[in-house]
Amino acid sequence: MLRKIIKIDEDKCNGCGACAAACHEGAIEMINGKATLTREDYCDGLGDCLPACPTGAITFEEREAPAYDEEAVLRAKKQQAAAKSPCGCLGTQARQLNRRTDVSGRSAAPVTSRLMQWPCQIKLVPVNAPYFESANLLIAADCTAYAYGSFHQDFIRGHITLIGCPKLDEGDYAEKLTQIIANNNIRKVTVVRMEVPCCGGIENAVKRALQASGKFIPWQVVTISTDGKIID
Repeated sequence: MLRKIIKIDEDKCNGCGACAAACHEGAIEMINGKATLTREDYCDGLGDCLPACPTGAITFEEREAPAYDEEAVLRAKKQQAAAKSPCGCLGTQARQLNRRTDVSGRSAAPVTSRLMQWPCQIKLVPVNAPYFESANLLIAADCTAYAYGSFHQDFIRGHITLIGCPKLDEGDYAEKLTQIIANNNIRKVTVVRMEVPCCGGIENAVKRALQASGKFIPWQVVTISTDGKIID
């Protein structure tokens, strides 16, 4: 049938996952760091996802599509209710993690900070800061340092560190990261993200920045699980 349905511009999508969280029907999923309309019959065409998108990647179009299947949506919601949090975002699912501490509540041994510069927020760091010269750049989702216990030793050490959260910060990191990479002699880039879908936004921003910079720079992505393990 011919009806109004959403259209997602993959080039504009920054992978923040806000639209997937806003879609009450579950029609949108994050696939390879991009928002994707996976169930056309789940899309009611009302556009709750539109205002949630910070980059304007979602619009309406009128085309041939399956009819909205409200009964199928309700069945899917019941099946997913036990596994997902109320907002539908796996990244906000509540979990308790047991850690050993001493009687004071602190860890048994102090850890020396390996942070080499300040500020470290992507939004605040100067584009032409002198410490970028010949730097090994670490670009990390801010939750990673809390989830992974040896973050300073294994990732921050020997790196210039930039952190951010694509789901909570306004705007897109790609433009600023492009300036940093293009205007400085960066030796390599390491991206550390969480396993949750919204973290795909930071990986995608780095990928686009590297492409836009016109430079060939070695880079890698490390993913941390919510219980603090490296999973790839």
